[in-house]
Amino acid sequence: MARARDLLDGDDIDAVHVGVVRDGEVDTTFAQRTDGDPDGAGLRALALLAAHVRLVAGEAGVEPSTVAGDAATLAGQVEQIPASTDQLPDE
Repeated sequence: MARARDLLDGDDIDAVHVGVVRDGEVDTTFAQRTDGDPDGAGLRALALLAAHVRLVAGEAGVEPSTVAGDAATLAGQVEQIPASTDQLPDE
C-alpha cells in the first residue's frame, strides 16, 4: 500500500489502473490522462495491462503467457465487469 501511495504521489502520472478485492467484492477503477495524445492512450493502457500480467504471473509463479491466455479466456466469458468474485465463471 505504501508503494502504491508513493507511485501515485506526483503530477507526472500518465495513467493509473487500480483493482481491489476486499471480502470477495471486486472494485476496479481505471483512469487515464491523455495529454492531447489520444493515439498514445491505447498504448499506455496496453502497457499497464502487460505490466499487470507480469506482476500476477510473478506472484503466481507461472509464465506471463499463461496469465495472459487465462485472462483473455476469462474476458471472453464475462459479459460485464464482475462486482464480486462469486460472479466469475467457474472455469
